[in-house]
Amino acid sequence: MERSSKEVIQENRDYTLFSWSVQSAANPIHMTRSKGVWFWDGEGNKWLDFSSQLININVGHQHPRVLEAIKKQVDELCFAGPSFATEPRGQLGKKLAEVTGLAKSFFCLGGAEANENAMKIARLYTGRDKIITRYRSYHGATMGAMTASGDPRRWPVEPGVPGIVRVFDPYCYRCPFGKTPDSCQRECVSHIEEVIQLEGPHTIAAIMVEGITGSNGLLVPPDDYYPKLRALCDKYGILLITDEVMSGFGRTGKWLSTQHYGIKPDIVTCAKGLTSGYMPLGAVIVSKPIADFFEDHMLWGGLTYSGHPVSCAAAVANLAVYEEENLFENTLEQGRYLGERLEAMRKKYACVGDVRYIGLFSVLELVRDKTTKEPLAPFNGTSPEMQKLAGYLKSRHIYAFSRFNMLWVCPPLVINREELKYGLDVIEEGLALVDEALGVVGAAAD
Repeated sequence: MERSSKEVIQENRDYTLFSWSVQSAANPIHMTRSKGVWFWDGEGNKWLDFSSQLININVGHQHPRVLEAIKKQVDELCFAGPSFATEPRGQLGKKLAEVTGLAKSFFCLGGAEANENAMKIARLYTGRDKIITRYRSYHGATMGAMTASGDPRRWPVEPGVPGIVRVFDPYCYRCPFGKTPDSCQRECVSHIEEVIQLEGPHTIAAIMVEGITGSNGLLVPPDDYYPKLRALCDKYGILLITDEVMSGFGRTGKWLSTQHYGIKPDIVTCAKGLTSGYMPLGAVIVSKPIADFFEDHMLWGGLTYSGHPVSCAAAVANLAVYEEENLFENTLEQGRYLGERLEAMRKKYACVGDVRYIGLFSVLELVRDKTTKEPLAPFNGTSPEMQKLAGYLKSRHIYAFSRFNMLWVCPPLVINREELKYGLDVIEEGLALVDEALGVVGAAAD
């Protein structure tokens, strides 16, 4: 007998633990099926997935090409240990080298594992211990990756692992140096050099940054930020690790977000869009000098499911979909429309202080006052107004990620103009309600 949605949710609540939740307050949606940019709940409601689940369902839900590859691989070979060679493992490694310009990949099961192993590889290769990371960052929930994160979710697990040194971010809307993009001297880079000098360049293995900061505010850096950071790493012989777990594989319209800036990292970590979430997979992709180093030095790392054949087969098919269906081109085309709509919202609504976007990777930062930039919700907290916005979107069956005083718009890369317009129209309705709650309707002009 088919069980009710309420019964399914209750069983999940009774016997499983939900991430980042006080368990008694967890209120999950019973998801039953999905297709493209949509999914359905147990009550038959159709939801627009405006956050690609965890910003990972890049090719959309239930893509037949990826499903076919998974089924075919399961029939042929479901598992091979990490010391075996398989066809999909080799195919995927070759493709990743081709699209990133790097050399070899170490496979794992997700972004946190990728970042853990990237830090380990950097330390083994350089013989140095320290890793510089940024305050507004998230690199994963395992102990090392969480310590490397600046995200406040690290606080309960501190002190974490040793050797992490944090620096400030290219957060132009709230510049920690009190500058504006057109007047600053890129203190967001020069201050990193001062930190390097104070910590001792000979002690620093790598600088690890998200290509585009994801769940800590989607910070899109100035055009010369990455070239300057790359030059700084080269000056001191420090590796540049870019975490492309969220920002990679088409999300910004290119394979890697740093390709917009014309630089090549020494190590890239990825997951999410690597398989579009269809199978668990992460990768650490390294440059030729690093790959050559491990030809005659031990790679002290391994995982039972490294190079899992079904995951690798899913990734090979997923990467083919990006190219064959011109999803990067669609991302850039729809991203231009998204940017225009966001800029219009910034001008129209008093609560929209800033908008940041690149491709189909975007955020609205909400404020109580555009002049003072007072956030609509406190850091690491919420407010009645943010709850009102989130509740309205949920009531209209728009699934969108909100956190702090920010609302993300990151739909699957297969979205069309009509679907994108529909979701943005609903968001505008929600912003109007926030303005009304603030008592500032009609007072939004910059």
